Formats: sequence, C-alpha cells, structure tokens
Amino acid sequence: MDEAIDRTLDAVGPRLKRLRLNRGVTLADLAAETGISTSTLSRLEAGLRRPTLEQLLPLARAHGVTIDELVDAPPTGDPRINLRPISGAGGAVVLPLTRRPGGIQAYKFVLPTGHDDAEPDLRTHEGYDWVYVLNGTLRLVLGEHDLILRSGEAAEFDTRTPHWFGATDAGPVEFLSLIGRQGERAHVRVAPKQAPAE
Repeated sequence: MDEAIDRTLDAVGPRLKRLRLNRGVTLADLAAETGISTSTLSRLEAGLRRPTLEQLLPLARAHGVTIDELVDAPPTGDPRINLRPISGAGGAVVLPLTRRPGGIQAYKFVLPTGHDDAEPDLRTHEGYDWVYVLNGTLRLVLGEHDLILRSGEAAEFDTRTPHWFGATDAGPVEFLSLIGRQGERAHVRVAPKQAPAE
C-alpha cells in the first residue's frame, strides 16, 4: 500500500508542470495566483518535494481541475457520477456530463482567458450543437458571423456550418454544450395553454 501511495505522490510533480505549461503561465504567475512561493512550486514540479493538502487545494483551483485529477486518484463509488475532466489544448477543460451511447451528449467547457484578436480555426462535423454560457464571455464564430455571447445567452446551430469557440480578453468562460447527431436537436417543452376560467 505504501508503494502505491509513493508512486501516486511521485507522479504529482510532472502533472503539475504539464497543467501549468498547458495554461501558459509562469511559476511567478502561479505563485501570485496561489500564494505558494516560486521555489516551492519549482520543487513540487521537479518531484523534490511532496505536496500537502494545503498546497493541492489552491493548485487545483488555479488549474481548474479536481484534487483527484491532480493526484490521479482511482475511481471510487458510483461510476455514473464519477465524471473526470479532460484537459484540452491551451488550458481548456472539458467535463463530460453524460456517459450514454447515442443520443444527445452534454459537456461543460471551461476556457481560459483568450485574445480578442485570436485567429479562429473553423471546424465542421456532423451534428447539431446547442450552447449556453454559464459565466464569462464566449466568442462564437459561425460561418461569416462573429458573435459575442454573455452569461445567460444561448445559440444553436448545425455543426456542418464552419464554427469555432473561444474566450475573450474579458477573462475565462464556462459554457454548456449539448451535441446531437445530424438533425437531432434538443427538444424544448413548453407549458400547455391554460383553459379559460368558466
């Protein structure tokens, strides 16, 4: 058991370094964000020091991941609710919210602060997408349209239309995305009309 714990703790350093580099932040930036000195952060990343819980909490918060992901904890409990975040390019984090074959799939995206002048890399694929912004400002380039969506705003589109998502200079953005097969759209149920009172 002690050997397994040692292996788990030894793997934390490289994982911390990878997360920091994916976000494009320096040790000094991370030190300012977490309150942990640059020398301590450097030793943690190099595996010369093992992290404490007091260090893991602010590091997980700064990197936008769970402590389980930092230490690569084995799954426990009900697998239906053990949804692990996926690290994406440039520090993006994707959290799958559904794990069922077929049908509409739900995801939560967290994108780090972007650049208003970023050149979008438009993509197309089969399917239909519905997007809802939880926090922040989302830039959605959809065909020839360059849209800004703020908290509480939504968009839906056929994913065969060239599209791209990004955060802005305003800061990070969190949004939900429902993705269905081609032509499969989210169905919105409305309350039936009330019969007039007699």
